[in-house]
Amino acid sequence: MPDITWEDPFCAEGNNCFRLGTDADGNAYIAVNGNEDHHLTDSINALRTLIRDIKAGKADHLL
Repeated sequence: MPDITWEDPFCAEGNNCFRLGTDADGNAYIAVNGNEDHHLTDSINALRTLIRDIKAGKADHLL
């Protein structure tokens, strides 16, 4: 398993808490807080795009 640096959990009201992480190889990770062993992996650029789209209101239903 890669050495992942996890950020503090993001918790929306009434929803699960999610954690974002990165590794030294340029990968990004998203996991439900408390279950980091089962995560999605993509590039850091893909994670940035997802976060920008959420902040722009394009994908707010995901949180």
